Amino acid sequence: MKANVLNTNLNGKVAVVTGAGGVLCSHFAKVLARAGAKVALLDLNYEAAEVFAKEIREEGGVAAAYACNVLNKAICYEVAEKVEADLGKCDILINGAGGNNPRATTDKEYFELGDIDADTKSFFDLDADGVGFVFNLNFLGTLIPTQAFARQMVGREGCSILNISSMNAYTPLTKIPAYSGAKAAISNFTQWLAVHFSRVGIRVNAIAPGFFSTKQNAKLLWNDDGTPTARTGKILAATPMGRFGETAELEGGLLFLLNNEAASFITGVVLPIDGGFSAYSGV
Repeated sequence: MKANVLNTNLNGKVAVVTGAGGVLCSHFAKVLARAGAKVALLDLNYEAAEVFAKEIREEGGVAAAYACNVLNKAICYEVAEKVEADLGKCDILINGAGGNNPRATTDKEYFELGDIDADTKSFFDLDADGVGFVFNLNFLGTLIPTQAFARQMVGREGCSILNISSMNAYTPLTKIPAYSGAKAAISNFTQWLAVHFSRVGIRVNAIAPGFFSTKQNAKLLWNDDGTPTARTGKILAATPMGRFGETAELEGGLLFLLNNEAASFITGVVLPIDGGFSAYSGV
């Protein structure tokens, strides 16, 4: 097993990661396993989660994959029972499931006269069901798994919930109003949960990644020929460090907030990991 940063020791802990079939959350699962945790990888796509669970096991870690719809409370509760039976009570929950949808995205950054009748998807053409799907996936997709797994944490010291917020929570990005609003709700919900669970042994924090180039956002950032889009140019111009983040650069914040010695008095914070994006005014 590779060494983990900050020497965070999660031996004996059970960690649950939702959205673990994706790029970032599968990486989180591997980091937790390398720190000694037994990891449950949850995803709507069981096969995707199992690929990464198998990789963890091949590295010598303990991991199991579970098919889970984070929008279905009954299924989440059922999976929580399975995880407890297989690995033990949940100590760490990473709420990583989320995402955007084209039905909740405008084609242009700015509305212009004539766009209502033009062959372009403007604000007025946003699909209500698409917007609702994005809100539900991100917000309810965090709330419901928390209901299912925090029940196993209540009254046990040293338990943590880590939510995944975004730069959108600080300042909304153009074109993606539903996703921006949903991530703002995640930051607010993180603070609410931190207060709500503060007297029963559960710390609740979040990380807010800046811009990382992944499969999920590739079409926004790169043209078909591999050249950067205009949006990429704007992002890098607004990121003082002048580059996209590397997935491994999320590890320090992740493990620090989960470290019960280093972060024992930290709850209710949203930690930007963004190369300075949230600090830059543009001038």
